[in-house]
Amino acid sequence: MSGYDFDLLTIGAGSGGIRASRRAAAFGARVAVAEQRFLGGTCVNIGCIPKKLLSYAAHFRKELEESRSYGWSFDQPVFDWRTLLDAKNREIERLNGVYRNLLNQSGVELIWGTATITGPHTVEVDGRTFTSKYILVATGSHPTVPDIEGAQYCITSDDAFYLDTLPERVVVVGGGYIAVEFASIFNGLGIDTTLVYRGDRLLKSFDADLGNFLAEQMTTQGVRIRFNTEIRKIERDGATLSCVTGDGERLSCDTVLHATGRVPNTARLGLESIGVALAPNAAIVVDGAFQTSQPSIYAVGDVIHRMQLTPVALAEGMLVADRLFNGSTEHMDYSGVPTAIFSHPNVATVGLSEEQAIESGYKIDLYRSIFTPLKHTVSSSGDKVLLKLIVDRESDRVLGVHMVGDDAGEILQGFAVAIRCKATKAQLDATVGIHPTIAEEFVTMRAKVGV
Repeated sequence: MSGYDFDLLTIGAGSGGIRASRRAAAFGARVAVAEQRFLGGTCVNIGCIPKKLLSYAAHFRKELEESRSYGWSFDQPVFDWRTLLDAKNREIERLNGVYRNLLNQSGVELIWGTATITGPHTVEVDGRTFTSKYILVATGSHPTVPDIEGAQYCITSDDAFYLDTLPERVVVVGGGYIAVEFASIFNGLGIDTTLVYRGDRLLKSFDADLGNFLAEQMTTQGVRIRFNTEIRKIERDGATLSCVTGDGERLSCDTVLHATGRVPNTARLGLESIGVALAPNAAIVVDGAFQTSQPSIYAVGDVIHRMQLTPVALAEGMLVADRLFNGSTEHMDYSGVPTAIFSHPNVATVGLSEEQAIESGYKIDLYRSIFTPLKHTVSSSGDKVLLKLIVDRESDRVLGVHMVGDDAGEILQGFAVAIRCKATKAQLDATVGIHPTIAEEFVTMRAKVGV
């Protein structure tokens, strides 16, 4: 037994922190988790889970309308926001309880309160001091709002999950995954929606075809997208907000949601005072083993700002626990990590984009297919899907798989396994497709497109 209260004290009860803590406890470590707000972190409470529930809800209006083409008839559907919020809250409460039980069953002590690191092995939580051989920081990140006049009138994605009533008109600012997801949700719920982005393409960090195609499809579904437009200030007149653009145009609405970035939660943790290095964006600097510049302190998840995805935080947390308490020397492999964006339509991707492949020096072959899925041929909704493969010309290895369309995330998970196994285009070609599905097109594409 060491002279410390714990072998591992984790700050933050989100996905990465809980996974690391439970795994460490399974190896016999004495573990505690300090949390000041809620169990499950951003993902469970104000991120992945409630966002996808809202996305499901926002799909139904269109689904109901399309069902008329399949012979269904009904009165005009009525949506009740409060019913959805109550259902969402019940599910989050259930998941909070699940996480609490997981910690209890693992023998992990839960310490409620705001934690500050006061030394290499000491943490203060609301006036109580605890010592630990190792400290793991897994405090996540939070959305930011630009410092512009009228910024106090904006909401962020955190606030969107707790709106008392839905606005009639909304302006969503941003072009990343959170912005397109919430623009799709609001539009799907029948709200007049405008998406404003200072760039010229959505999802700028993804394959260019994905952002361009998504913009076309979102526009078809009723979202107004304003590219190369920057909001300089926001004015309020009673209940009406006016977003004033760089060229002096005014966009009137009831709600402005800013989705323009997230910042690691490192403020007031006491990190710099004990020699933990931070990056210019406030992220904790870690090495390949997630160790900070203070040897006894580690960090994982959004707070290190490497790849802000829940499954990545889970994997990072497991690696830290394995290294500290099970003698592992494995490192995180960030290549081939799949991700999905729950916009309408969905976007999913795994592997290299066309631009990344070229920048990496590959000579590539491209395969691209755009078509109307069978479901939408009857409904005449105009919805289409985009499928794209990036292939290394020399080895025939599939470098990237990309999709915009219904259930893209569900479809791409399997192809992530193929990418991990270094599948070749010939192997995809030799695979028998499931007919009639969207996914079968990935194994039937034969015609190359120009690079």
